[in-house]
Amino acid sequence: MTANSLAGRLLSVDEAVAWRNELRDTKRSVVFTNGCFDLLHAGHVEYLAWARAQGDALIVGLNDDDSVRRIKGASRPIVAFAQRATVLLALRSVDVVVGFAERTPEVLIDRIRPDVHVKSDQYRAQELPERSVVLQHGGRIALAPHVAGESTTDVIARILDAYRVHR
Repeated sequence: MTANSLAGRLLSVDEAVAWRNELRDTKRSVVFTNGCFDLLHAGHVEYLAWARAQGDALIVGLNDDDSVRRIKGASRPIVAFAQRATVLLALRSVDVVVGFAERTPEVLIDRIRPDVHVKSDQYRAQELPERSVVLQHGGRIALAPHVAGESTTDVIARILDAYRVHR
């Protein structure tokens, strides 16, 4: 399989900014979301499809492996960055994936300047650390419906329970 066979593209920050500028020049809106996306599950897929529906193109900021460890702990990520990016890029809803090393996406958002920044409605817009950067560039925040019981932590717990029962 080649990178060209995937729906989306893995870009550097500079390449993503240039791509976003091309879209803006044709009056298309850019949506941004971010996360670890470790062990992709149905909740992630629904979330990303919802995010993509908020505009004309979706850029996903993907935490690199060290960033995931700082956020989730030493046992994570389960799946390495390159494989997480490949899975995301295979989704029809994802146009571009950009890796980032920070815990939160303010630096990346400041460069990409999306029209819409999507987060789960588990968060409150006014409490997001990236809120001021999004608003500073004229963007808006949209909160996606959260799919209860669908998290990577839940999936890992079900796997561990299944292995305990069947050993």
